[in-house]
Amino acid sequence: MTALEIVGDNYIRGKLDNGKSFRLYYPDIYGIVEDLRNDPELASQVELTMVPETEGAWWIALIPNLISVVLLFAVFFFIMNQMQGGGNKAMQFGKSRAKIHSGERGKVTFADVAGIEEVKEELAEVVDYLKHPKRYVELGAKIPRGILLVGPPGTGKTLLARAVAGEAEVPFFSVSGSDFVEMFVGVGASRVRDMFDQAKKNAPCIVFIDEIDAVGRQRGAGLGGGHDEREQTLNQLLSEMDGFDPNSGVIVLAATNRPDILDSALLRPGRFDRQVVVDVPDQKGREDILAVHARNKPLEQSVDLKGIARRTPGFTGADLANLLNEGALLAARRNKKRIGIEEMSEAIERVIAGPAKKGRIMSQRERDLVAYHEAGHAVLAHLLPGADPVVKVSIVGRGRAGGYTLMIPEDDRRYRYATKNEIMNEIIVSLGGRVAEELVLNEVSTGAGNDLDRVSKTARKMVTEYGMSDLGPITYGRSQEAQVFLGRDISRDRNYSEEVAAKIDEQVHAIVESAYAKARQVLSENIDKLHALAAALKEKETIEGEELDAVFAAAGSGSAAAGVAADAGRGAELGGEVADSVDQPRGRLASLEEKLRAGTAGRGPSTGNAPA
Repeated sequence: MTALEIVGDNYIRGKLDNGKSFRLYYPDIYGIVEDLRNDPELASQVELTMVPETEGAWWIALIPNLISVVLLFAVFFFIMNQMQGGGNKAMQFGKSRAKIHSGERGKVTFADVAGIEEVKEELAEVVDYLKHPKRYVELGAKIPRGILLVGPPGTGKTLLARAVAGEAEVPFFSVSGSDFVEMFVGVGASRVRDMFDQAKKNAPCIVFIDEIDAVGRQRGAGLGGGHDEREQTLNQLLSEMDGFDPNSGVIVLAATNRPDILDSALLRPGRFDRQVVVDVPDQKGREDILAVHARNKPLEQSVDLKGIARRTPGFTGADLANLLNEGALLAARRNKKRIGIEEMSEAIERVIAGPAKKGRIMSQRERDLVAYHEAGHAVLAHLLPGADPVVKVSIVGRGRAGGYTLMIPEDDRRYRYATKNEIMNEIIVSLGGRVAEELVLNEVSTGAGNDLDRVSKTARKMVTEYGMSDLGPITYGRSQEAQVFLGRDISRDRNYSEEVAAKIDEQVHAIVESAYAKARQVLSENIDKLHALAAALKEKETIEGEELDAVFAAAGSGSAAAGVAADAGRGAELGGEVADSVDQPRGRLASLEEKLRAGTAGRGPSTGNAPA
């Protein structure tokens, strides 16, 4: 060995006499150095050199740290891009998310809006101002800065706003109330400012805020206090609507189905000067809406849009559009070139109660129980004066329903108001299923649970809201709209004593007991019709129209009497049977009466029952 190098603290590198080099790991480096120093002869033969280990580039040691920093920044920017929809918007939190619609593509005009002619006339003034602003300025007239469209969901508020912009041929800024609020403080207010800045640059234009109740509800009424992000956004919106010139050409349209929870400062003149109610269409309006949506759908000559409009009271524009689409889907499924009346009739029932469960297998006991249950509803509706006419009775399940009785009002009056006698008839008809079970089976089932729930709620409303009881024309308690919802108080206080509460319960009980006794009396006196209809339902499963009238007319005749006797004899066998699936919640049908009584728009014809 001629040379030896000590590299760092643990490595030895050297050259042998034959010229070969070597490198090895040796933990006791300092022991070798000490041996060389103590042996002068060996030290004179071997050249000893101390070499630092950091011979490589100094920046190599920084690579791990640099990689960590780069990865951290990459993750941060990836998250920001995802939150803002990608692109280069990572730092554009304060930019408005309003979508700008302009040009001929997708243009909507008043010709595409039907069934709300009075509302279109109200908004025609805005269109005329946007087209001819000079005429209004010369007369000193100030067009409303904001117009609030109020109405139930699906009545066409958004479509109407787009039609105003299409008629005026101006840019249309569309944004949802929830788009303003973000997880970062101050973003909502910044987006409001940016949206109005863009609107002023594109004036004349229309700014449409959909579901404004998401950002415009009353301040200070919720749990967030006075400094939460939503309230800061609302404050900025109030400031912006006050800040632009009334003749600047910027019109703000907003839509909501909860005007009762909006902040009063938002509704004052100078901000939303005008409220336009977009209500559920009447029969003529429904016919016009069906005609608009049927433009691009081939219909058979048998399809009568006027008849369909009569069968769909309470349907909104969105419901009617869905109805025609369901009919088109059924026709395509059946390989038909045109949509027929069969598809439209089936579509109406699908929209109201759901698809038919034709493959469901019922036992004979359950079949008898459902038949008598539905027959009880139908017979009472047929006999009671003022009740809605029965058009169809079926024991074929639909959706969650095991059978249903379909009744259609003769006009739309019931969807605006109802008399005490009409409400009592509804309660009596709703109790018909349970009374029929008790009369024929000598037993009651859990199937009438949903009927009893609706009856109890309706009877309580008669006492506490409608003043239709012996307690007099007084309302008790807070209305349903005053409950906690989007910023209302949490507590629900009563404005009556415990003594009055007991009297209310007594009145509710008396109303229900009176209706139950009336239902039992009518069905007992017409037991032949009950047995005849139940027998026909068990044989044919579905009865409607003239066939239904024929069953009622034939009740008591010779042929019907035999069937009545046979069914009466079977009643004892059915006495011990309790079916859980007769009258469970009916989906959209179950809440129809409640919606009507609450003053909001319902959907579809009323039904005596839709057991599940």
